[in-house]
Amino acid sequence: MDPDRPLLRQCLRAGCFLLLSGLALAAAELSTSSTVLPSPGSNSVTLPFELQRGHVVVSARSNDTNALPFMLDTGYGLTMLRSGLAEEFNLRRSGRVTIVGIAGEKEAGMFEGPTLDFGGLKWKPRRVAAFPASDSPRVQSRHGILGSGFFKRFVVEIDSEGRKVTLHEPSTFNYQGSGEILPLKFKDTTPVVEATVLREGGIGVPALFEIDSGCDSCLCVGRDFGTMYGLVPTNAPTEGRSGTGGGTRTRAGRIAEFRLGKLTVTQVRAEVFLEGSPADPLYAGHIGWELLRRYRVIFDYARTRLILEPPGTP
Repeated sequence: MDPDRPLLRQCLRAGCFLLLSGLALAAAELSTSSTVLPSPGSNSVTLPFELQRGHVVVSARSNDTNALPFMLDTGYGLTMLRSGLAEEFNLRRSGRVTIVGIAGEKEAGMFEGPTLDFGGLKWKPRRVAAFPASDSPRVQSRHGILGSGFFKRFVVEIDSEGRKVTLHEPSTFNYQGSGEILPLKFKDTTPVVEATVLREGGIGVPALFEIDSGCDSCLCVGRDFGTMYGLVPTNAPTEGRSGTGGGTRTRAGRIAEFRLGKLTVTQVRAEVFLEGSPADPLYAGHIGWELLRRYRVIFDYARTRLILEPPGTP
């Protein structure tokens, strides 16, 4: 393989396959009507977020730019910039990368990373990627995706009820709450948790699910896992899902119970793939933001854990 063309596996999801539109409004809202609240000691900062098409969007600045909207996406191995932004930032080109989608591939340019400022806490990704402007006109209306490097840089706390994201310095973060703490494993850069799928009749099936905060669905289940355990709906219409490299077909149904540690969610909506899988073949599928938003979510990559706090948790 050409060393200048690394193959980057990206988990592109049903219902959220690299959606690159609708965030220009978020940029205006985040830069004009929101505030950033630094915590004492500058070890954490609280940012407002906008929920755009089921995606958590926060603002960042680079140099003297206005606030730019970025989507938080644990399913992405790289930070992505919209077409043209790398040139506007005068970033040095450093090669190419192939983004592997659900039904094909798309090539993107690689650039040195800009310094991004989140209300005083800064991060400079080593590299970022950007699709050519000719690939999709929808790229022009968003500014980027913050992938795994962002979650490694900070402990990321997302409070859907309060519509805020708090970034903590990992070295000083000390969790003292009573939320459910789930061990994280990683497949390349994607976080993975153990869960139990409870089928009709009370049969529990243990499985591994990727965590995909950029997916606006609840659960997305791969064809093999869905077929093996009888999760493919027989009376639901077939839906088409498009994404990078093409598309796929799914059917929506319900899973009786879905357990994460001691937490249980009943009648969980699940998009079951009729072809392929939204996750690595080793895994049952992935957990999207529609399910995660029920909790205050803390991604603590430094300690390989995911913390879920139900509403009202002290």
